[in-house]
Amino acid sequence: MILEGKAAVVTGGGRGIGASVAELLAREGARVVVSARSTEEIESVAENLGGAENQVWAIPCDVTDPEQVAALYRAALERLGQVDILVNNAGIADSAPLKSITLESWNRIMAVNATGTFLCTQTFLPAMVERGWGRVVNIASIAGKIGGRYMAAYVASKHAALGFTRAVAAEVATTGVTVNAVCPGFVDTPMTDQSVARIVEKTGAEAANVKEGLERMSPQNRLMGPEEVAFQVLNLCDPRARGVNGQGLVLDGGAVQS
Repeated sequence: MILEGKAAVVTGGGRGIGASVAELLAREGARVVVSARSTEEIESVAENLGGAENQVWAIPCDVTDPEQVAALYRAALERLGQVDILVNNAGIADSAPLKSITLESWNRIMAVNATGTFLCTQTFLPAMVERGWGRVVNIASIAGKIGGRYMAAYVASKHAALGFTRAVAAEVATTGVTVNAVCPGFVDTPMTDQSVARIVEKTGAEAANVKEGLERMSPQNRLMGPEEVAFQVLNLCDPRARGVNGQGLVLDGGAVQS
């Protein structure tokens, strides 16, 4: 188990990518705190992974609230002793033509996808630097590398998250801590299901046809699996991956090659 003795916090851990990441990190020996706004969802994830008996805990947190992030940090230290790995997975998506994006929607997406990543990293990173070892992995998106129609707010937020990753990675490069991002295409998760539902609502298209269209965006003609994203996170957390820093690793079947 390559993460035996390590301790991790996973935000947005109640379902989809976050739940898969929490499961794999725990399976590889890490003590894990699973966090999200939905207490019911994260408690279900923690229970399925064996709960406190298996050193997995659920702690609710809204990553856009500095006080809640500080409380998450304190609670994580109480349960884990220290935090070696932070996975910033909390995220939301929406789609609309530029003229229809409200300031409220823009601010909400930026708050979760960009500011939440900033707040959690700023809170958890200093102790990693002090100890001389740590891993921060931000779940970004191929939208952090390219543009896309009707996704201005989401694309901007993921570009911000990826730029933040690169800047912080440069700042801590000599400390034993690495900061990287995973940039998936469409993943077979509830968030993608919501995207399909929005498209169906706005266009009247059949859901099966919409999903097929998303699948065709990958040269492999499929959605990525959340477990595939989790595997890339695990690779970045491996102590042997210390030379990988400031990277945005693409996982989309080969559509965006970088």
